[in-house]
Amino acid sequence: MTTNVAPTADCLQNTALAATAQKVVIVNGSPEMLELLDTMLAAGHYDVVFIESSEHAYSQIKRVQPNLVILCVRIDDADGFQVLSMLKLDHETSGIPVLTYTTEYGSQDAQEEISEPSETELFAAKPAVWMN
Repeated sequence: MTTNVAPTADCLQNTALAATAQKVVIVNGSPEMLELLDTMLAAGHYDVVFIESSEHAYSQIKRVQPNLVILCVRIDDADGFQVLSMLKLDHETSGIPVLTYTTEYGSQDAQEEISEPSETELFAAKPAVWMN
């Protein structure tokens, strides 16, 4: 004699979450940032793919077709901008939202490079910059 067991509510809910999980690709070389983002996204039941360098980021993003890309633009000495440009120029990936950020500005090394402008620099004529 065989009996059919109805799935439990928890089982159905987990199946529904798995079927609707949003894919997020994170491109970053910083283990600290990856850990932080993983903790935040795990609570939302996202399917997360980590890419630690920009070398193969474009091809992996194109293969995965995520719902969101979180991209550090300063990864591998500003190669993140190149990845962003490639994504936005490709018709297959141009519709994927990309959240960009950088962690370099707040680092100790970057703070040491920032200095007060001299009087000459402060009052020097600067060209106007136009943005659309």
